[in-house]
Amino acid sequence: MTIQVDSSGTLSPAPTAVNREDQFGNGRPVVLQVIPTLVTGGAERGCIDMAAAIQHAGGRALVVSAGVPMAHELQRYGATHITLPVASKNPLTIRRNAGRLAALIRDEGVDLIHARSRAPAWSSYWAARETGIPFVTTFHAPYNFKSGLKRWYNSVMARADRVIAVSRFVYDHVAHVYGVGPDRLRLIHRGVDVDIFQPGRVTQARLADLIGAWRLPEDQRIVMLPGRLTRWKGQGVLIEAIARLGRPDVRAVLVGADQGRTEYRQELEQRIKALGLEAQVTITGHCNDMATAYMLADVVVSASTEPEAFGRIIVEAQAMGRPVIVTDLGAVKETVIDRETGLVVPPNDPDALAQAIAAVLDLDPLQRQAVGLDGMRHARENFTRDRMCAATLDVYAELLAGRGPARRGRR
Repeated sequence: MTIQVDSSGTLSPAPTAVNREDQFGNGRPVVLQVIPTLVTGGAERGCIDMAAAIQHAGGRALVVSAGVPMAHELQRYGATHITLPVASKNPLTIRRNAGRLAALIRDEGVDLIHARSRAPAWSSYWAARETGIPFVTTFHAPYNFKSGLKRWYNSVMARADRVIAVSRFVYDHVAHVYGVGPDRLRLIHRGVDVDIFQPGRVTQARLADLIGAWRLPEDQRIVMLPGRLTRWKGQGVLIEAIARLGRPDVRAVLVGADQGRTEYRQELEQRIKALGLEAQVTITGHCNDMATAYMLADVVVSASTEPEAFGRIIVEAQAMGRPVIVTDLGAVKETVIDRETGLVVPPNDPDALAQAIAAVLDLDPLQRQAVGLDGMRHARENFTRDRMCAATLDVYAELLAGRGPARRGRR
């Protein structure tokens, strides 16, 4: 795919994906996705994107979760949401959920069930066995374990007819730890909506609104770290790096909600004050317009101290033409081309991070443009929502081939 750039330096609209309408033919299979909750996150975003793709491909999309706030988005695409307590890890609730899902499968004529987390995967696994329909899981992370019991609990994600890994990093983990072979294991990178994350679509009014809301001065360069406020995301490492950088013309902007982690937020605020960085570090809270947020950034940082299973924000930032800096953990070697679309630094190393920030900020305009265009090309060739959805539909079609639609309860 070739990225086209107009004379103003902005991207032209991305090519549309291949039309997959009626991918499933006239049978209109019913696909049920099961996820703990529909709260902002990568798994949730992927679930909603797939519900839309299922509807567009001629199927019928059902989603079971514990509910809001993203459930209303499903209505836009004609998908159906059913509320069940599938976020619970209580063994009795998990078992009862299996019966509830089996009844739903029969009542709605569900042809395939796709689970996106461990507790609902157990319920889905038992329901699929009881009703005889195909079972799919997505490994959104390489789940840790320190005991045989926890490994067994995690193993339900590897028991499916098809197991989807969101990165090569996760794929290798699933293959090595759970022995899943290429006959069942599929690599499907997560994807971002490159129609939303497109520089040319961000208006000056949106930029002005966000600058005003965050009270950002015009005379500082912006180093942005998007991500929920949790220790392993490395906000503290970036704060230390800003202190070592020693440049008053640089401001770190930490974008993300604390999700109830008020003690950690207070710890960050106290460290900012202790280092005298009140004029150089801003904690914004949640942002509903990340495309505009990225456009305010001179560089976007992921300072995670634990492996990222994929790293969606870094792909979004590259799609917006922003240089990125990431720590050398997890899937970064798949999502970032070191020294072309960004820089890779050791984890938990404020000095190395400070040096990388300085290097990116010191790029001349032509170098910055080249990095930005390389990043946009990389994101659009490898990590789009359409690409992810098309590959997942292929997995569904593979399992449904020759089965025919379920008969009981067909509406």
